[in-house]
Amino acid sequence: MSNYLLYIVLGIAPSIIWLLFYLKKDKKPEPKSKILQVFVGGIAAAVLAAITETIILKKLLGLEILNRAVKIVLIFLVIAFIEEILKYLAVRLLVFKDSELDEPIDIVIYMIIAALGFAALENVFLFFSEQLQIFETVLVAALRFVGATFLHALSSGILGFFIALWFSKNKKNVILLFAGISFSVVLHALYNFFIIKTSSFWRFALPGILLILSAAFLGFCFKKLKNMKSICQT
Repeated sequence: MSNYLLYIVLGIAPSIIWLLFYLKKDKKPEPKSKILQVFVGGIAAAVLAAITETIILKKLLGLEILNRAVKIVLIFLVIAFIEEILKYLAVRLLVFKDSELDEPIDIVIYMIIAALGFAALENVFLFFSEQLQIFETVLVAALRFVGATFLHALSSGILGFFIALWFSKNKKNVILLFAGISFSVVLHALYNFFIIKTSSFWRFALPGILLILSAAFLGFCFKKLKNMKSICQT
């Protein structure tokens, strides 16, 4: 029982730490009740993703007309697409019509919150399925803090940036939404591919480089949105 409690605490901890970090980016804090609601929405999105991925991947793997290389590419893209879309839909359903959504940066913050809720349940699922020992659990939690959990925050945050541009007064263009989804899906798929399909030095170097570049870009996104004077038109 003590191990199970540890799994839950260490599964959620990486998300909480990143959540506290990113909430400081918003000079006008969002309501705590809405933050919790969106975080739980991200958790619900993770449950739906697990179910959807199981069904779709089972059908995809059964297609004899596709060769192994094509299946590998499709698997990574499908998983990334499902997860990014469900995180986006959670925010769309819970936030887009909310009166508190009055600044472009709010969309990025809420997308990150949903992503961290998603990652929290993903971490807990992993720990329960692997039945890790205490030291192993702490080590994996630390690795996921700088890896998968961070990746979820970055990919959704970048998508949130494109959505914020899409909603801004003078840039209502669906191409921006498509570009944001494409960017986040490719980023997510590449990270998963590097982690799973590379080995030794490159298994850490390539995902690390990808995360650093993505974090730098998200930092640019925050600076740009802070300078935008327009109010989001949802």
